[in-house]
Amino acid sequence: QVHLVESGGGLVQAGGSLRLSCVASESISDINVMGWYRQSPGKQREVVASITSGGTTSYRPSVKGRFTISRDNAKKSVYLQMNSLKPDDTAVYYCKSVTVDRHDYWGQGTQVTVSS
Repeated sequence: QVHLVESGGGLVQAGGSLRLSCVASESISDINVMGWYRQSPGKQREVVASITSGGTTSYRPSVKGRFTISRDNAKKSVYLQMNSLKPDDTAVYYCKSVTVDRHDYWGQGTQVTVSS
């Protein structure tokens, strides 16, 4: 089953920008928190940013000031604007949705590669 559809990944040079998008399927209702995670080969998945249904945001320190998370509740979508990208940002990026009744849904991931 495909519950979250991600797009926007790609190859970019250091200092460049990308905008990731994720849309939840109609079958998912009452979404509370949406967020973005990333995972590099051989490493554990880590949270990048999250946003509540009320608009409260949270970022890991290494992306503060460079990344911006936003959402559109009507479209059941979450976005991640990534600026000033660094090679260390290279990873597969996953979106996640958590419903009010605490069910987790994950996207299949989109590759972001930042060259030196």
